[in-house]
Amino acid sequence: MRKILFFSALLLSLVWIPQVFAANVAASPETCLECHEDIVSAEDFTASVHGANGCSACHTDLVANLEAHMDGEFMPAEVACVRCHKAECGEFNNSVHSFDNPNVNFKCYTCHTDIHSHKAWNGDKRIATKKCAECHEDAHNEYHESIHGKAIQAGNMDSAACLDCHGLHSIKPIGKRGTKEAQAFHTDACQKCHGDHELMEKNGVYPIAVDTYLQSYHGKNYLLGFPEKVAGCTDCHTAHYILPNEDPRSSLNPDNLVKTCAKCHENSSEQFAKFYAHGKMTDRENYPILYYTYISMTTLLVSTFAVFWIHTLLWMFRGFAENREKKKALIKGAHHEIKDAHKIYRRFTRVHIFMHLLVITSFLLLSLTGIPLKFAGQPWAHWMMDFYGGAANAGYLHRVGAVITFVYFAMALFMSARFLFKGLQYPAEFFERLFGPESLCPNLRDIQDVTAMVRWFLFLGPKPSFDRWTYWEKFDFIAVFWGMFAIGGSGLMLWFPEFFGAALPGWVFNVATIIHSDEALLATGFIFTVHFFNTHGRPEKFPMDFVIFNGELPKEEFIEERGDQWKRYEEAGILEQYEKEKPSGVVYDFFIKGFGFMALLTGLALLGLMIYAFMTGGGH
Repeated sequence: MRKILFFSALLLSLVWIPQVFAANVAASPETCLECHEDIVSAEDFTASVHGANGCSACHTDLVANLEAHMDGEFMPAEVACVRCHKAECGEFNNSVHSFDNPNVNFKCYTCHTDIHSHKAWNGDKRIATKKCAECHEDAHNEYHESIHGKAIQAGNMDSAACLDCHGLHSIKPIGKRGTKEAQAFHTDACQKCHGDHELMEKNGVYPIAVDTYLQSYHGKNYLLGFPEKVAGCTDCHTAHYILPNEDPRSSLNPDNLVKTCAKCHENSSEQFAKFYAHGKMTDRENYPILYYTYISMTTLLVSTFAVFWIHTLLWMFRGFAENREKKKALIKGAHHEIKDAHKIYRRFTRVHIFMHLLVITSFLLLSLTGIPLKFAGQPWAHWMMDFYGGAANAGYLHRVGAVITFVYFAMALFMSARFLFKGLQYPAEFFERLFGPESLCPNLRDIQDVTAMVRWFLFLGPKPSFDRWTYWEKFDFIAVFWGMFAIGGSGLMLWFPEFFGAALPGWVFNVATIIHSDEALLATGFIFTVHFFNTHGRPEKFPMDFVIFNGELPKEEFIEERGDQWKRYEEAGILEQYEKEKPSGVVYDFFIKGFGFMALLTGLALLGLMIYAFMTGGGH
């Protein structure tokens, strides 16, 4: 056994010792440079990042073939840099410069030409940009003249260099300009630096460029995953030739702005180009018009919600108390019986019902397609947009909803004009109609009704009796007119920017965006909370009041809720004109009530998503 071990050890030493000797010889740069002094000097190699390694650390096949190599009979294979630089080679192999890319013949030494004297770059981006310039001369020439390039040349390593946007080894293909991948890249690359507020403030750069972009229509589409549908950073600023605005060559110079905007908006004008691309609505000093628009809209939202949410809470509490009072009255046998209590009367005509169906359809279309854009940073907004097939499809649906809105608004104007002017007998009759009990125009009676209702809320008086229209119904009606001017007017401007931009300065679109967004938030928040409660959620109506869907009002409800209207019609002898011989059919009720519940649940679901967005801070 000992003899076997001895001869094994001897054999191993005969193989291993010469290899170790050869490796040690080859590891000495002086030994190799006796023949290869034309490649690098011993001093330069020793000072390089590879200086601590022997030559055979890279040329590994020399270990076993040193003598043959020295005799000129063996040439080492190409160095496998991956042995030490696995991560870098992995990134490189998946890049546009890949070893397997047939369009290029790149190797590590294509860029690292000074491989034997290579020194650590220590974060000096000038070294990397010079390497890129060797192949990308045109792009480098533009970059060299840009803000970024000049800052790098001046030694400011905070500025963007080729590697900051494209990477060092993992350089991915950008794709054809205008494609989703390319548009995303040209925005993602800029946001890495410009989204760092601390870095921007340190270098005196506008610190909220990314924030203001993401709050714009362009930015929201980018967030939703459709960057190819809108302008990205480089569409306005260019990719490499980024110059100060005052430079006549800059794409953002006032003399060049129209041309820049025209790349997307063909009919751009000088007025149109006055749009604030990065206007911040909370910046009073630089954007006073946007600031005061923002303050006004915020005041409107807060005051409206404060008043009506308090009104809703008081009504809810008083409604529950009233229901308990009615139950006690039933137990004590004090319930007042009404003859023919279930007799049906007509409150709304078929035209009214049709118009309300238009209102519901358009409002849900606008809400379903607008709310995801409002809260573009939310995951559920992405899911909704994907369900629609993209932001473009959502935009089409949104405009369909807008057209329906204009249709029912035109119908409302026509019916209002007919009510006010048809068959006028004398001039004063116009005002009698305008402020009369059949009119939806607010009058002095509404002040009395509000006062009486608040007293009832606070248990200080009886529940008031109303005429044909209550004060909250009138508010809803007037809100349609206000909304058409605020939401409809701003929406039209945003729909046809080139048309309006031919005459109006571009900053009106910033104003229109604020108004459209905040007014839409007010409308959806009001409808899905206050209106839903007033109409369907109050204790005496829950879960839904179907009067607007079938136009029918039972006699008991008629007398209890609109007693003054009942008395007025009774005194005028016209009650019979409003009687219905039979209620609507079962099939009609099934479908129309199903539609009503669907609309109600959809609105409540959207309300839940909006509340979630505000709670998680994901709105824009």
